[in-house]
Order: sequence, then C-alpha cells, then structure tokens
Amino acid sequence: MKAAFDLGRRNTLGLRSQARFGGVLHTEAEIIAAAQYAGRLGLPFHLLGGGSNCVLAEEIDGVVGINGLLGRSVTRASDGVRVTAKAGENWDALVRWTVEQGIGGLENLAGIPGTVGAAPVQNIGAYGVELKDFVESVDIIDTKTWTARRLSARDCGFAYRHSRFKERPGVELVTGVTLRLPTDWKPNLGYAGLADLSGSLSPDRIMKAVLAQRAAKIPDWRDIGNVGSFFHNPIVSVATARRLADVPGHPVPGGVKLSAARLLDLCGLKGIRRGGAGFSEAHALILVNLGGATVEDVITLTDHARETVRARFGVSLVQEPALIGR
Repeated sequence: MKAAFDLGRRNTLGLRSQARFGGVLHTEAEIIAAAQYAGRLGLPFHLLGGGSNCVLAEEIDGVVGINGLLGRSVTRASDGVRVTAKAGENWDALVRWTVEQGIGGLENLAGIPGTVGAAPVQNIGAYGVELKDFVESVDIIDTKTWTARRLSARDCGFAYRHSRFKERPGVELVTGVTLRLPTDWKPNLGYAGLADLSGSLSPDRIMKAVLAQRAAKIPDWRDIGNVGSFFHNPIVSVATARRLADVPGHPVPGGVKLSAARLLDLCGLKGIRRGGAGFSEAHALILVNLGGATVEDVITLTDHARETVRARFGVSLVQEPALIGR
C-alpha cells in the first residue's frame, strides 16, 4: 500500500482525489491483505474498478484498492456459451471480444465504461438489456470469513441498478463473473433507435449501432469527464405517471419507470452548471466535468437538481454513482 495514493486519473469524472493509502491489487491474496490492513488501521476499505460509477471526495481517509485481477475465457456447451472474466477486466473490451468471436448477447451493453467487477454491483443495463439477464454466477471474497465464495445469480439480489453488493458495501468483494450467453442468438431491438434496424442483423452490427447512439448522447469520459447517467430513472405509481403525461415512461414491476432525463429537461436543468460541474447541453442526465470540478461542485449541482424536480413534479431522483469518502 502506498501513502497518499492519487486517484485523479482513476475516476472517469476526473475529480481531484487522494486516498490516505492505496494501490493496484493483482491477486485475491493482495485484495484480502489490503482489506485486512485497513481493518487494522480502523479505516474503511474501498475496492474500485475503473472509477466509472463513483464520485470521489478530494481526501479519502481510507484504503483504496484498484482491482487488477485479469483473465477471461470462453467455454461452449449445449446449454449455452459461458464467458468467464476476472473483475479487473475492462467491461467494454470484454463485450467487443465476445462479439469479435461471433458470440451474441452482450452487444447492447457495449460502450459502458468500467470493469467486469463493477458490472454486477450496479447490475449495469442499457438499450433494453441488463447484466442480470446473463449472469450465471459471481465470485466474491467474503470479508467476514476471508474466504472465496461463488454466488448464483439468484443469490445476488439483482434489481434495477441494484444488487446485494450495494446493500453490503465492502463486505463482499467481487473477483469474477461467469455469464451464460445463448447459442440461438436473437437480436434485442426493443429500444428506440434499434427497432429501425432492418436487413441482415448480427451482434457486430447491433453493437456498432449501440456505440453510435451512445457517442451521440454521452461524451467520451477521456475528453469530458463524466460517469454516464447520473440519476436512476424513477419508478412511480401509475397514478403519478398519468399525472405526468409529458414524461415518457413504461410499465415495470411496481409501477411505471419514468425518464429522468425528461424530468430534468422540463425543469430547465440541461446545460446549467455549478462551478466546474454541469449537466450536458446534449443530454440532461449526463453530469460533466467542465474543467476543475470539485466534489462540492457536484454535490451542489445534484442537490439543486433533486430539489427542483421534487418541487415541480413530486418525484425523488436517486443518484447512481456512489459517493466515496464523504
């Protein structure tokens, strides 16, 4: 572990941040050692991947490990194609790797930044597909017993942008994922923009369409710091959805899922800024670092957005990225 571990280039929002101690962890034994080191010091332990779904405090009084576990493989069987990947693998690279081999299923999830290990924590989703649709098992380190365990998909408690790992942060550390993809691939075209595709379809063609749509909405974090969608699309009652007829939504278990971007847009929040943080001119749901943004800028801006939406529509927005170190 290094003292004063710089995280400025290890979060896609591009915030200045430094952990009291930190380092890149390449084995499960190193992850356990780092977590136990934090425990001996009486400090919290945070295991990060690509830093694509977090808002980091400028000074984190804790131990931060960067998940560096690498390795991936494909096994074909009669009941499906199994893709196994270690938690430190880049998620988008994994998707492209499967598509290059003619393996379909993950193409709608292309372009999502971050690592494989972060994917089940958030139950990432995009363009009508969620990770839980393909998870067979998740490998973890249980920090209560310091043993490796394998959880079935059912045990993971997956829901919309949610999993058991979010309920117990730091208790179960993800080290790998096994996905089962179909042998009889069928394209998922249920999302607007993909439904218009016609002619010969393949995982590669759909992936390219997804990437083009993402590029039109979400700036590349290497050019303009961001964490993608900043708020969940809220799930409200049917009665509330009817009252908000100008806001697109679709039925889901428990009610109607509304467009958070539309709520923000109707409140005139697209393009506003506080300090170096602002909502994108192209997409109201994308919070961007316009240069020199601080964690305080982000908190001020997002608090204002939540209060504005709640005051006008009576709907509470929930932040997607985790706030670490505050």
